[in-house]
Amino acid sequence: MKGEGRAECGGEALFEDLDFPSDDTSLFSDSSTPIARLQGNITWRRPQEICQSPVLFPDNITLGHAKQGLLGDCWFLCACTVLLKNKHLLNKVLPPDQPQWGDSRYRGFFQFRFWQQGHWTEVTIDDCLPCINSSLCFSCCHSPTAFWVALLEKAYAKFHGSYERLWAGQVSEALVDLTGGLAEHWSLGDLGSEEEQRPEQDSDQVRRRRLDLNLLYPVKQECALSCSTHSSPGGASELGQYHALTVMEWLDVKTLSGSEVRLLRIRNPWGRCCWGGAWIESGAGWSSVEPVCASDLQARAAEGEFWLDEAEFMSQFDDVTVGYPISEEGHLKSIYTGSLLKHSHQLAGRWIKGHSAGGSRNSSSYGTNPKFWLKVSERGEVLVSLLQHRKWRNTEKYAQTPLEDNKNTKHQHYQATALHMWKVEKKRFNLSRMLNKPPCASTHCHAYEREVVLHGQLEPGYYLLIPSTYQPDAEVRFLIRVFSSSSISLSALKSPAPLLPLTTDGEWETSYFRGSWVEGRTAGGSRNFLSHWQNPRFPFTVCDHPAVTSGVNVRITLQQNRPDTDLHPVGFHIYKVPEGASAQTIPRDEDPVASCVPHCYMQDVSLACSLPPGAYTILPSTYEPDCSANFTLSLARRIHRKVVKSQERLGRAIQEVSHISVMQS
Repeated sequence: MKGEGRAECGGEALFEDLDFPSDDTSLFSDSSTPIARLQGNITWRRPQEICQSPVLFPDNITLGHAKQGLLGDCWFLCACTVLLKNKHLLNKVLPPDQPQWGDSRYRGFFQFRFWQQGHWTEVTIDDCLPCINSSLCFSCCHSPTAFWVALLEKAYAKFHGSYERLWAGQVSEALVDLTGGLAEHWSLGDLGSEEEQRPEQDSDQVRRRRLDLNLLYPVKQECALSCSTHSSPGGASELGQYHALTVMEWLDVKTLSGSEVRLLRIRNPWGRCCWGGAWIESGAGWSSVEPVCASDLQARAAEGEFWLDEAEFMSQFDDVTVGYPISEEGHLKSIYTGSLLKHSHQLAGRWIKGHSAGGSRNSSSYGTNPKFWLKVSERGEVLVSLLQHRKWRNTEKYAQTPLEDNKNTKHQHYQATALHMWKVEKKRFNLSRMLNKPPCASTHCHAYEREVVLHGQLEPGYYLLIPSTYQPDAEVRFLIRVFSSSSISLSALKSPAPLLPLTTDGEWETSYFRGSWVEGRTAGGSRNFLSHWQNPRFPFTVCDHPAVTSGVNVRITLQQNRPDTDLHPVGFHIYKVPEGASAQTIPRDEDPVASCVPHCYMQDVSLACSLPPGAYTILPSTYEPDCSANFTLSLARRIHRKVVKSQERLGRAIQEVSHISVMQS
C-alpha cells in the first residue's frame, strides 16, 4: 500500500517513481520467499518521516556499514562493503553532490548506476522506503539516521524488478554490478586435484581454485573478500544455510611462543556476533599473544564483527569470493601479481540455435561456436572473462522477471559455460586440426556461473578464443572481456549469417534496408520519449494470399554500424497500420503488435514473430534520443510457393535503400 501524508518541499511535490511504485508490485514477484508474509503490513516512508535529521552517510564511517533486515540479501550487502572502502567506486555507483534532505534543491529522488552487460545503467528512484511500524524493514545502516544502504538496496531491487528478486544470490555478481570489474570463487573445501575430475564435468565446484591467502598478499589491502557457508558451521550455530559474510582484514600476529598465527576479522551482515570460537572477546586464543596486541585487535572489531584464525576459517566456511581491485583511473589490478591491467577490450556475442550454439568439446558441432581473435603484442598477464546474460521474461528497461522461478537454483538461471583458448601461428589455419589439439588455456570445465574467468601469462602472437555452453543449441547472449598488462586487440571472427527462414516449409523473401538516426532530426529515441515517432519508418506488407492467412513467420534484424567499443542500446517496434491509413498517420498512442526490447548494447538485435496479413511499419530506435548512427534492417517473410513463382517471373529483387525518406510526426 502507498504511504499516506506525502511530504512536500517548499510547496513542491516530491517525486514519486511510477515505474517502481510504493506498493506490493515493487516488493513481490511471485511471493515465493519468506517476505511474502509481510503483505499488508508494509508502509512506505521517506527518511524525513523516519527520523528528524536524515543523512546519506554518518560522520563515523564504521556506522555506515550495512545491517541486514528481513530480506535475504546478505550477498548484496557483502558486496556493498567495497564501496565504503573505495570512494572512487562509491562515486561511480552513487554520483556525489545529489541534493539531500534539508537542501532547497531536494525533490525526493536519487540516482544510482549499476554495471550491466558492459555498460553503466542509470537507475532513478524516489526515497520512499518500505517500513513496518515506522522503521525500515529491510537493510539499513548501523547509524539509524544514515540511509545510503537502504536507498542503494531499493535501486538494486528496481534494477532486478522487485525486492523479492534480491532473495538469495551470488556475492560475485553483486561485486561486478557495483564495480564493473571481475570476481572469482575460490574453494575452502578439499575437492581433490583437477586431474581427478572429468574435464567437461558440469560442476561449478570443479572450476574453483583452492584458496591460498598467500597468493593475495600483493592486493590484501585492496581486494574485496567475502566468505560463505553452505550449512551451519560448528563455530556459528546461529548461522543457517547459505549465508555470506565479509572479510574486513587479515594479518599475521606473532605469538608469545615466537610463532605466527594468521587472524581474520569477519563482519556478519546481521549486525551481531554469531561466533563461538577461540578468538571471541573472552576466547582462549588471545592468551597466546601479547596483551597490548590482543587489546588493539579486539578494539578493531565493531558491532557484528569477530576474529578467527586461519585454521577455523578454512574448516568452517565453504568458499570465498575475491573481487579484483580497481584503481582510481579505472584499471583492474590482478589478484595474482598486483599488476595493473591497463589494456582492456570487450565484445558482445551470442549463441544461436542451429547456427552458432555448438555445445561443448564433446559435441561434433563444437567448431560452430562463436570465435574471437586475441592478438597479444608483447608478453604479459592476461585475464579473459565470459559473462552470459540472464534471460528475462518481460520487456522493461531494467532486467526483470527471469524465465525460471526464483526459488530454483542458479543452474536454471544460467547455462553451464566454459572458455577455451588456442595459440595459432597465423590467422589462416585448419580449424578441425587445431581443435583436435589441447588448448593452451581454459576454464577447465563448464560452470553454472554468470561469469567464468581465464588467467595466464601469454607470449606475443595470435590466440583463438572459443566460448561455449555445455549443451548444444542453447541460445544465450554473452560478453567477452579481456584485461591485460600489455597491448592487446580483440576481434570477432566473421561467421556466415544465420540461415533464414526460421522453418523448413515454404519459401522466403528477404529485403534489406539502410537507414540512419540523425541527431535533431531522425534520432527520436525509445517510446519513453515524445520524439519516438521521429525515428525512420519502414513499411511492409504481410501477404494476404488465401494459403497463408493463418499467420506468416517473420524475422527482423536490426544491425547498427558502429564499433563494438561505442555501441548504442538499440531495439525496434512493429506497428499495425490501420486499414485505410498510412504509416505516417498511425495514432501516437498506438501500441506495437510486437517489439524487440529492451534496447541492448549489441551490434544486432533480432525478433521472430507470426503476424496476420496486413500492413505494418517498423520503427527502429536507440534508447536515448539524439544518438546518431547508421543501421541496416533486414526483413525476412515466408511466402507461398505460388507467390514466389509469380514473383520470379516478374524478377525477384532485393531492396537496397541508402536512405529511406523519414516520416515526421
